[in-house]
Formats: sequence, structure tokens, C-alpha cells
Amino acid sequence: MALLERVRTLVRANLNDLIDKAENPEKMIKQLIIDMENQLLQVKTQVAISIADEHMLEKKQREHEDKSAGWMHKAELAVDKKQDDLARAALERHQSYTQMAESFREQIADQKVQVENLKSALNKLDQKLAEARSKADLLIAQHRRSRTSNKASDARVAMSEESKSAAFDRMKQKIYRDQAVSEAKAEMFSDNLDDRFRQLEKGDEIEKLLTEVKSRRHLHG
Repeated sequence: MALLERVRTLVRANLNDLIDKAENPEKMIKQLIIDMENQLLQVKTQVAISIADEHMLEKKQREHEDKSAGWMHKAELAVDKKQDDLARAALERHQSYTQMAESFREQIADQKVQVENLKSALNKLDQKLAEARSKADLLIAQHRRSRTSNKASDARVAMSEESKSAAFDRMKQKIYRDQAVSEAKAEMFSDNLDDRFRQLEKGDEIEKLLTEVKSRRHLHG
């Protein structure tokens, strides 16, 4: 029966897993409760119908048993009156109603099984619905806390990464600055050294000119 299969599916549902996997847990569990309530109503209706069918079958069985017994009484009456043909006809009717009564008895047995299955499904679904109702607020609250905690953790990780990045940037800037200062010092030292050599060279030229002047003066003197 499709109804029983739908009920079994709902009863087997793991509420925690459903909520963990749902994009919108609140909407999901509310819809699940609505589905359970609808199925519960259908099962209750089906139980009532099945019980009514069982009672109807029992009534039919009793009717056929009564008719079977009535035709047996008529067959016995015909035998007493030595009306064998009439007795045979009555016995045929008796046998027919007896077979029908037996058929109804078998149907009643099957109907009782169906009623018990439906009652069992009804009880299980009712328990599952009570569980869903009682757990709904708790499970949703747990999911919200978990989601909030995850977001907070992500934020801390992001902040930590950002802090690491900022520290790295500051270190990189310091290295660039130190390198620039070093290059500037080297350049300044290089310029000062060139100036000193130029001064030496200039001094040599002066001394050379002085020597030449002295030489010329000496010759003229």
C-alpha cells in the first residue's frame, strides 16, 4: 500500500541529518511536520475505513452462515418428507452459502492484518510527529548556534589571515626602506670618494704647473 510506504519513509527519517543537510532548516522541519500531520490524518481515515470494512465482512459472513444453516434445515425437512430432489437442491444452496461464508472468513483474516498494520503505522507516525514537534525548536536552535559559531570561526580566520598579511606588508616595507637607505649611503660614499680623487688629481695638476712655472723662471733668471 502506497500510504504505508509513505508513512514508513517519514518514520525512518533522521531529523538531525535532514536539518544538517537542509539549506533552510526551519522551513524544512516545518514542512516535515505538515507532511506528517497530513499523512497521520490519511492513516486515521484509512484505519476507520478498514475497521468498517472488517465489520461489514463479518456481517456478511454471519449472514451466509445463517443462510447455510437455514438451507441445511430445509434439506433435513425434505429428507423427512422423503423429497430427495428437494433435499439435494437445498443441500446445493447450503454448500454454496457455506463456501461464501468461508471466503468471507478468509477476507476477514486478511482485513484484520491490514487493520493491525495501519494501527501500527499510525502509532509510529504519531510518535515520530511528537518527536518532531518536541525537537523542532531545539534542533533549529542548535543549527543556528552551529551556523553562528562557524561564521565566527570564519571571521577569526579571516582576521588572522588579514593580520598576517598586514604584518608581512609592514616587514616588506621595512626591508624596502632599509635597502633604499643602504643604497643612498653607498651612493653618498661613492660621491665623496670621487670628490677626494678629483681633489688629488687637481692637486697634482697644480704641483705640475708650479714646477713648470719655477722651471721657466729659473731659465729667465
